[in-house]
Amino acid sequence: MNLLDENFPDPQVEKLHRSGVRARKIGHGIGRLGMQDPEILTLLHALRRPTLFTLDWDFSGRRLCHPGYCLVYLYVRRQDAATYVRRVLRHPEFNTQAKRMGAVIQASESGLRVWRRNEDEQLFAWR
Repeated sequence: MNLLDENFPDPQVEKLHRSGVRARKIGHGIGRLGMQDPEILTLLHALRRPTLFTLDWDFSGRRLCHPGYCLVYLYVRRQDAATYVRRVLRHPEFNTQAKRMGAVIQASESGLRVWRRNEDEQLFAWR
């Protein structure tokens, strides 16, 4: 399941849906509006293998690694968020749910920075 943080711009959500990416936005049919970061993490633990895409820097770094979910922090302009969601989902290292689980990913124009529990940080270029 692909989740979008509530701070994800609505025009970008629509762009994702038009391009065929299935994603649900927190506060719209899942969770509730105004959820704090710890509540979002609790929600992720309750769901089956979710990937959360967010523009919130608080969701980056090794400390948030967990085998039951994936966090993707989009370090990009808000108007480019949908483009980078699609790029992450199509990247050969992360193009399946199984490949993403346990990772915290920072996606930026220059590439991907990835943390996994008990592993060294990895860097991947866009293809």
